[in-house]
Amino acid sequence: MKTKPRIAISLGDPNGIGPEVTLKSLQDSRLLKYVDPVIIGDAAVLNTHLEHLQLRDLNIRVVRDLTDAAPGDQVITVLDISDGSEANVAFGEITEAAGALSMKAVEQAVDLCMEGVVDGMVTAPISKEAISMAGYQNKGHSGFIARRTNSKSHTMMMVSEEMRVGLITEHVPIWDVPKKITKEAILERVNILSHSLINDFAVDRPRIAILGLNPHAGDGGLLGREEQDTIMPAIEASCEQGHLVFGPFPADGFFAVGGFRNYDAILAMYHDQGLIPFKTIAFGHGVNYTAGLPIVRTSPDHGTAFNIAGQGKASPASMRSAIYLALDIVRQRNVAQVPE
Repeated sequence: MKTKPRIAISLGDPNGIGPEVTLKSLQDSRLLKYVDPVIIGDAAVLNTHLEHLQLRDLNIRVVRDLTDAAPGDQVITVLDISDGSEANVAFGEITEAAGALSMKAVEQAVDLCMEGVVDGMVTAPISKEAISMAGYQNKGHSGFIARRTNSKSHTMMMVSEEMRVGLITEHVPIWDVPKKITKEAILERVNILSHSLINDFAVDRPRIAILGLNPHAGDGGLLGREEQDTIMPAIEASCEQGHLVFGPFPADGFFAVGGFRNYDAILAMYHDQGLIPFKTIAFGHGVNYTAGLPIVRTSPDHGTAFNIAGQGKASPASMRSAIYLALDIVRQRNVAQVPE
């Protein structure tokens, strides 16, 4: 690309570690050589974190409109979305005001992506409890962003150098998981994941592993029928559509013997089945990517960490990885659109 991609970063919950990891990430001058960052949030909140962390070496400019801010070298632009009222930062507290502010930043970032003003977005962690208090009915970023971009289907993909993990079900109570494991749901996720691997990660012929739902992948039906009745027919149908899909694999042995290294991505049946091994192996540098959206959206692989907010202890590694991944996918999508 002839110009540096402009990446919006929503500041996250002001009482958590989102502002801290964002600021620490952007201290890395090497990152600013490749990306033009735009932090979206309340400038007063950001200033509170700056003073608390005693960060003095950042070249920051605050604007109210991005049309007034041409890209600059080693400059961090802050798009101030405050309403003029005083912003109070209460480290570690879950509040309605914090939830409302964090989602207002996400809304602005999505709209700027859809308008083409920025090339992609990175979301700092929000509190599901805080955004619920503020009146938002979403269980997290992904569903909200999908609806705002009119995306019919999407899936969470956890990404690291070691593996990529997609999910059939995401933030679903464990007792609801089996009834949501349908042939149609698996086919949809395989299609989303395969398309993303080709277009966002430049994998020519993606190999996708499917995990079983039950212990030992059902043990031939002795420990559950979902593998025989639902998962295997979905795998066969996916293969008939031209996808390279394999399984179902017993999850414990699959990760224990390093089976994930033989595949470009893994589809897990539910949240903890995929994220526990992922975070065990890649926590601290993994990235949450939402596949299937018309825009590029990444996020660090951790939450608000209220227990250490304001203490200067938060590692920026995962946030930095999220910014780099957003940059890589933006570049890859641009390359894919260039006619031969």
